[in-house]
Amino acid sequence: MKKVAVVLTGCGAKDGSEINETVTLLLALDQHNVEYQAFAPDENQYEVCNHITGQVVNEKRNMMVEAARIVRGKILPLSRFNANDFDALLFPGGFGAAKNIFTYAYDGINFKVNKDVEKAICDIHAQGKPIGAMCIAPLMVAKVLGNVNVTMGSGKCHQAKEIEMIGCKHTETTHGGVAIDKENKVFSTPCFMLDATLKDIYQGAYNLVEAMMKI
Repeated sequence: MKKVAVVLTGCGAKDGSEINETVTLLLALDQHNVEYQAFAPDENQYEVCNHITGQVVNEKRNMMVEAARIVRGKILPLSRFNANDFDALLFPGGFGAAKNIFTYAYDGINFKVNKDVEKAICDIHAQGKPIGAMCIAPLMVAKVLGNVNVTMGSGKCHQAKEIEMIGCKHTETTHGGVAIDKENKVFSTPCFMLDATLKDIYQGAYNLVEAMMKI
């Protein structure tokens, strides 16, 4: 049985990991008989949002504590991640990821990446193991690795143009589509970067896992 690491960033699309993407990804892994271990930075979220109004509220929440809600408490701090122990690394999306583990939400294309996240990506890549990214997360993987092929969905969105600005290639995909960079073993699917339904998200997650497990 293969074992993969899934990196979460909280709980909720606006300030953490997108729950639909995370759950469908975990389901797809289970359906492919893949064991998974969730990780998250043991740090506070950038901000906390009311998911009804979209407004920022005056609270502080820890990424790992919040992400534990999704995986029933079975989570470890990302600082403990060791690439030797896993066959692949995966990142669900959510705009919260672009606030918490890379700073795209407020720094744009000049964003920085959380040091533990960057180390995890570089370590797994150095061992020639696959990396999967959903929704906004492919932008982060592209920035860390450089010269990779990823998807943000539509080639007309500004993130697709930013992918090319940082020296990477963008592949246009639709619902359930997966961009596969065979040389770098980077796999990505657009999810809620498109106007998607839950069925679309599941299809993307399933196809992502299936493509990665063929490597």
